[in-house]
Amino acid sequence: MSHDHDHGLPPKSSVSRWFLTTNHKDIGILYLITALFFLVFGGMLALLFRLELITPGADLLGSIGYNQAVSTHGLLMVFWFISPFAFGFANYIVPLQIGADDLAFPRLNALSYWLYLFSGILMGVSFFQGTTFAGGWTMYAPLNTPAYIPGEGLGATSVVLALIMFTAAVTLGSVNFLTTMYRMRAEGLRMRDIPIFSLTINLTVWMMLFAFAALLAALMILASDHIIGTTYFQFANDGSTMATSAENPGASLLWAHLFWFFGHPEVYIVFFPALGVMAECFQTFTGRRLVGRKWFIISMVLVAIQSFVVWMHHMFLTGINLPIKTVFMATTIGISLPFDLMVFSLIYTMAKGRVRFTTPFLFSLGALILFIVGGITGVFLGAIVLDYQFRGTYWVVAHFHYVMVAGATALFGGLYYWYPKITGKMYDEFLGKLHFAVYFVGFNLLYFPMFVAWETPRRVFEYSQDLQIWHSMATVGGFILGASFLIMFYNLFVSLWRGADAGDNPWEYATTAEWAVSSPPPLENFPGLPSYADGSLSFLSDEEVAKRTDGVAADGGTATDGGTATPVTATGATALGTAQETAGGDHASHASFWPFLISLGGFVLFLGLSGVRTGSVVYVGMALAGGLATFSSLFGMTRESFHAPEMAIAERWPFEGVEKMKLGMWTFLASDIVLFGAFIGSYAFVRVAYGWTDWHHDLIPAAHVTMPGLINTYLLLTSSFLVVIAMVAAERESRRGTVAALVGTFALGVGFLINKGIEWNHLFHIETAAFPNGWNLSTNIGSSTFYLTTGLHGAHVVIGLIICAYMAVRAWNGAYQGDDKPIEYFGLYWHFVDIVWLFLFPLFYIL
Repeated sequence: MSHDHDHGLPPKSSVSRWFLTTNHKDIGILYLITALFFLVFGGMLALLFRLELITPGADLLGSIGYNQAVSTHGLLMVFWFISPFAFGFANYIVPLQIGADDLAFPRLNALSYWLYLFSGILMGVSFFQGTTFAGGWTMYAPLNTPAYIPGEGLGATSVVLALIMFTAAVTLGSVNFLTTMYRMRAEGLRMRDIPIFSLTINLTVWMMLFAFAALLAALMILASDHIIGTTYFQFANDGSTMATSAENPGASLLWAHLFWFFGHPEVYIVFFPALGVMAECFQTFTGRRLVGRKWFIISMVLVAIQSFVVWMHHMFLTGINLPIKTVFMATTIGISLPFDLMVFSLIYTMAKGRVRFTTPFLFSLGALILFIVGGITGVFLGAIVLDYQFRGTYWVVAHFHYVMVAGATALFGGLYYWYPKITGKMYDEFLGKLHFAVYFVGFNLLYFPMFVAWETPRRVFEYSQDLQIWHSMATVGGFILGASFLIMFYNLFVSLWRGADAGDNPWEYATTAEWAVSSPPPLENFPGLPSYADGSLSFLSDEEVAKRTDGVAADGGTATDGGTATPVTATGATALGTAQETAGGDHASHASFWPFLISLGGFVLFLGLSGVRTGSVVYVGMALAGGLATFSSLFGMTRESFHAPEMAIAERWPFEGVEKMKLGMWTFLASDIVLFGAFIGSYAFVRVAYGWTDWHHDLIPAAHVTMPGLINTYLLLTSSFLVVIAMVAAERESRRGTVAALVGTFALGVGFLINKGIEWNHLFHIETAAFPNGWNLSTNIGSSTFYLTTGLHGAHVVIGLIICAYMAVRAWNGAYQGDDKPIEYFGLYWHFVDIVWLFLFPLFYIL
């Protein structure tokens, strides 16, 4: 293809295309390939420690090597393989299924991928920094703190920072997918009518938006313990036993609460996309619509909601009181009931249709069988009494893999199912079925013996000699499972060159929109604008779209995104943009180098941060260089001319009157609410554990007074008022008024930071009998919570000031006159930052 036709993109054969592309299909392919690499990486680690477990004792890897292999295997598989693999399909398929030409924010989509890739590279680098993290993939305290990490612990710090980088990628992706699915559906395509796979992705990203925000809070707190010396998870050690620090009795449970608030939704974050693949394959290869589709969807919604109220069943062995444990036992049993309905829906769909045992269907059916085993064995762990017996044993390991790897099994089916669409070629069906057979045998030979050898303690290389036969069987099964992927990689790679042409739709009963276009699809997906207005998929020509949007524009409508109109059509879809745009006179952009550069800069920054506490000039220099590169690249991206127009006519319920940027900002702030909520919740948790009234008496110096916080409250509230004035001035086309209000906002924000800096400096250098060395980050848990929580808020203020300064300069050059929308979007962020302070002020200065 020519560069002109591809809007600046080099051909796919060019390496530069893959560094520049922002197109959702290219990004999807990158996700798939990268996730498969991490599958191999994590799988090799698994084979290493399975070799170790052939006999009891650390004969091969040694104790620290074994712990590193087990820990990083879990982290790689859960974070860097399964979910990104699913979102490779989501990136490629969801826009096609809903009738969109791309995701709402293409550059953010590319940025999400590159952050994911570089976070994985940082994870890999940790192996070369002495030792990588070795405290188990759940990273329980105190094994996640520097005092319990061998050597300098630089590798462990890098793993924590890699997870932060990964979480940032997830957050960007969540915002992007939600905005896309609520603003860019084809006309007439209601939310309840979109294909099951896209529905599962929608529910998955809602869970990701909130669950990963809680994880981000936990990781930021842990990183601060590693890098700047806070004491959130600090434990006292008397030389032989581990005990909670008397100054922080909440440390023992804080990490567990934060992690498992994320961790249990993560199970469904992993499994929901797989469930969507299973539903698509069952419908396609039985020739029957999913039985009980409405109830299937309702069940998924119930599970998504309930997933946030079951996390404490992972903590039944802790000192949480029995009534609370009983409540969480009930919610745990309750969440299994919707899954029963979904399982029966899939079984009845198969029973009432005519099954075609293709490779995708075999993997989907196999996933269902494995998930049933995993679900039944998981019910045992939901009962408090049985959990006392099974927790920390190989029963949990087997159950966990029968659920999580069942999801991966379905996703491998999805790889075969959409391979013809992605490549335009058919795979070898015999080799596909052979892959399934070897895979299914290897899987069960690996994991089922673990139920029999359940008394083996998990994450421990010592076990009873009586159980050796079962561990030997499991190791053989692991190598058979690994060998099955050699068949898959050979099949898919060779089929790229020798496979038969797939045609547009190689599956007889596939009816979703991706099968209505060529294989692989064109750059902008469809031959016209997709529409379901008449009940079936059709494509509106440029002339039809221009006629409809022109007709509305003539009525004098005003577009909320700067176009000419946003009318509501007869079907409830909204029309946007000028006739010239919709007629193809203004093509979308598909290339940008900035997402790659931003992520590269972030990688160097985080790698530098992993070692700054050592004082090494190399690490400090890397942190400074990486920070400068990241900031410069972000600025460069803001100056880039990049066009991502909204669809001219689209279904936008329930956000018809909300612009794309505003919806994206709302979604991001929803995640930020959970982030701050987790920080505030952590403060409340450790304070209650210590004693609410004793906290101020024992841990807070008398010099910590109310006045600095009160002054800052007035400064921020006034600055919010000035942002509103800036909006009004821009609407009235008053350049001076707009600039003055933005400069005033900036000045008040700077005043906030100066006042905060003076307060911190004073507290750092107080000298009293109780605090002879000042009140700094490491003094006690009270100082740690104060500085880190208000520091997080201060970082948000700094980001807001950078944006405000940028907008003030643009306003001085004539921007925003008659268009107050960009200032409104900034105002949403700034008002949120101010509202957060209204919670922090009483918590840290009054109560």
